[in-house]
Amino acid sequence: MKYLHTMVRVTDLDASLEFYCDKLGLVELGRFENEGGRFTLVFLAAPGNESAQVELTYNWDPEDYGSGRNFGHLAYEVDDIYETCQRLMDKGVTINRPPRDGHMAFVRSPDDISIELLQKGTSLPPREPWQSMPNTGEW
Repeated sequence: MKYLHTMVRVTDLDASLEFYCDKLGLVELGRFENEGGRFTLVFLAAPGNESAQVELTYNWDPEDYGSGRNFGHLAYEVDDIYETCQRLMDKGVTINRPPRDGHMAFVRSPDDISIELLQKGTSLPPREPWQSMPNTGEW
């Protein structure tokens, strides 16, 4: 058995691609449009880790998917949790659970999907402004 991907339904494909690619740093590996089924699939992965993919499913006819919280979360390992969170904040992304411990943070996609960011290797020493930063919203 081999892990292939996690599917996430999105309501605005452009906003989702901006978040996952331009802000989070994933790359688009492929795209499939099905006119008969009225949907678009976009496959994304972290650079260098193309075997662990996220499939964005965009249904052309609007649907209400409810809260993404019941999905759980996607998790990505990052080289520097503080640099990653600062880069995301600089691009307008809310850090819902700051990396106070130098190890873990959470953000949300435009469709409210929770994204966990984990420090590669051992935790970085706690430092400001992260150590004093409160949670924002749900994560």
